[in-house]
Amino acid sequence: MATMASKYECILSDCQTKSILWEDPDFPAVQSSVFYYQTPPFTFQWKRIAELNHAQAIFLSEGAEFDVVPGKMGDRWLVSCLGVLCSLRNLFYRVVPADQTLVKAHGVFRFRLWWCGEWVEVLVDDRLPTINGRLAFMQPQTSQCFWAALLEKAIAKLHGSYEALKYGTRSDGLTDLLGGVVRCMPIVKDTIRPQTLKDQLATPCIVTCLASKNVSVQKKNVAERLPNGILLNVNYRLSSLDKVETLMGDSVQLISIRDTFSTKPFGEKTHFLGDWSPLSKMWERVSSAEQQRLVSHLGPGEFWMSFCDFVQIFSNLEVVYLDSDTANDEEMLKNRPLQWKIKMYQGQWKRGVTAGGCRNHESFHINPQLLISVQERQDVVIALNQHTAVEPKVIGFTMYTWDRDYGFNECLQKDFFKSHVSLLNSDYGNTRHVSYHTQLEVGHYVLIPTTYEPAEEAHFTVRILGTGSFRLSCLETETMILLDPFPALKTEENGVKGKSVCQYEPIYMQIADENKTINCFELHELLEACLPNDYIKGCANIDICRQVIALQDKSGSGRITFQQFKTFMVNLKAWQGVFKIYTKEKAGILRAERLRDALCDIGFQLSTDIMNCLIQRYIRKDGTLRLSDFVSAVIHLTTAFNQFHLKNYSQVNVIEVHLNDWIKSILSS
Repeated sequence: MATMASKYECILSDCQTKSILWEDPDFPAVQSSVFYYQTPPFTFQWKRIAELNHAQAIFLSEGAEFDVVPGKMGDRWLVSCLGVLCSLRNLFYRVVPADQTLVKAHGVFRFRLWWCGEWVEVLVDDRLPTINGRLAFMQPQTSQCFWAALLEKAIAKLHGSYEALKYGTRSDGLTDLLGGVVRCMPIVKDTIRPQTLKDQLATPCIVTCLASKNVSVQKKNVAERLPNGILLNVNYRLSSLDKVETLMGDSVQLISIRDTFSTKPFGEKTHFLGDWSPLSKMWERVSSAEQQRLVSHLGPGEFWMSFCDFVQIFSNLEVVYLDSDTANDEEMLKNRPLQWKIKMYQGQWKRGVTAGGCRNHESFHINPQLLISVQERQDVVIALNQHTAVEPKVIGFTMYTWDRDYGFNECLQKDFFKSHVSLLNSDYGNTRHVSYHTQLEVGHYVLIPTTYEPAEEAHFTVRILGTGSFRLSCLETETMILLDPFPALKTEENGVKGKSVCQYEPIYMQIADENKTINCFELHELLEACLPNDYIKGCANIDICRQVIALQDKSGSGRITFQQFKTFMVNLKAWQGVFKIYTKEKAGILRAERLRDALCDIGFQLSTDIMNCLIQRYIRKDGTLRLSDFVSAVIHLTTAFNQFHLKNYSQVNVIEVHLNDWIKSILSS
């Protein structure tokens, strides 16, 4: 059976047939693809690589030195990330398929990037923005290899524009290019020990380090170096640790580091000039056999440094954790003693449904709740990323130890968070990624990913990496009635609460028919006359009147009695009382994230799906509901439950409905 051709293959075949160069319709060669928000003081000219006066231009060369520079507009963070990717050749070829050449491409190139929780193929044409005939963004210095400029365009396309790359970070770049989970750690003397680094290198992760101390203003186009030759704000990669015995009998802890911008062997163009560099006198202190052993361990671009110098020169670690499937592509990561197992959940924060904000807010409990069941004590890395690059929300997460009083398929309720202290809290930041490394004992935990403020909407992915066995699932609230939302009047209520309604009896009798009943239009007229001139007046609308008749009319006549009218009015007052409790800022206006709690007080426990339906139907543009919206939702739900219970003969929460009955129930709700 023939496999379906990919989008790339279809475009390439079409261009070959027509002998044309591809022009990407989804990322056109226009000014807004470069700068979307700002307007720079010049216009970009888009040129194909063949028009750039690079006679020897090629897509990729296996032996070429990494010589990418950020260009005039500068996204230096991305250059640093590409250096790391380039030093991991198998992972590099997953992102940059090697079967592409400038000659045969017909202007279409493909790349693979980790985006919104999955690997996606991104197609770009080779029209690149230039200023005065030179590339405005990433470019090679001497190699004539243009893979980096085209890959940068693919990332810009995903972000929406080149301008969006200004807001990127190295963590973003390492995530998108390697598909891992990035954790940033400050290198503080006496807290980072050799064992810390050994523990990291025992798992399939890529440990990178940066020097960012004493950073002065960046010079032109050249990355700044410290006096010892180390580049500032560039990711170097840790390779291994070793101890060397000196001729004096001392033991020195060494670290081998990979300069990701170099593929030269040790001693040839090694930029590092400190102790244990090729020309350092430290080598005179060890035997020739030790010298030979240590140098033989070094791969291209690697050099040795003492651990003491390491913690003084470098200020941060950026560690990329890879799951075992991804790590197995890279030879050096394949046989690490520990492997990371990965579980993933994709969800969204939706206003009024799952966007509850952080722990400072009373709506915190409506956020998605993820149950993590840990079968053995283990290291765990938790990562949350939001699916946006431009103007990201402030995000983070909180974890609680699961309370045995709750069921495994039951969300933790509002009261739980008033009486329980969190186990851990991530930092909150307006970044795409937030991560946390911890060790979890055997047990059950509830992870709650949130935006900082309530009502902020975004899609997100949670990834959890563990070295042992664990399970991940999403807790969901079961839909049910907890209290009768529309109780009939009891005898004592007839006397007390019913009395206030009896004042409307003369008006009712004027409007009613000879059987002393009213229909929806007459009810509308009656409510217009009866309800006071404040926000409850909004309930005098024809839609609510139709709902009230449908809910109470048992005879099929489309009419209700005065007793039924009284029942509605007493319940309306009760609903208004609940509504008032949750409208703190302004009378008559309920913020959508409080709707779930208000409905719970009426008697409804609702799942996320049903809350989503209600919000879509009743939420206003400003993210709020009025009393009339709330009342309509309550009657709507009451009718829906009533209809269901009439047919739920077997009490198993599954019913069979005849088409005729189904249409009648929809029309009457």
